[in-house]
Amino acid sequence: MVMVRVMKVHHEIIRFSTSKRFELIDITHRVEEIVHKSGISSGLCMVFAPHATVAIIANEHEIGLMEDILTFIKELTQPNRDWRHNSIDDNAHAHIGSAVLSSHRLFPVINGELVRGTWQNIFILEMDGPRTNRTIYVTIMGE
Repeated sequence: MVMVRVMKVHHEIIRFSTSKRFELIDITHRVEEIVHKSGISSGLCMVFAPHATVAIIANEHEIGLMEDILTFIKELTQPNRDWRHNSIDDNAHAHIGSAVLSSHRLFPVINGELVRGTWQNIFILEMDGPRTNRTIYVTIMGE
């Protein structure tokens, strides 16, 4: 007897606005809701930002640490530096931050649950806000 497994794919979009130039926005619960809604019990969940000035990170939702992350990102990307790209758009730092940190994260889905560490929440890292129309694509693939 041959057993055939069918891979399912579920897509959803999270839409949001940002209010600061640098900002961390926790989307963990929204991503978990999408995973549950997908009906996929075993697979992968990709969280992707189609923006060149945003990154997706996984870390602890603790206000002091969140402020430390933002401070470090500002030090790393040097928003006040005379970057060449700034002559076009004044946001080279945000492009560099997105390139270094990544615009996506991949998480396992096991038994219908998003797998993440105890202290890992999913954040959008805005580096070129405020923006009124940001989108995040969440894709779950599996069975």
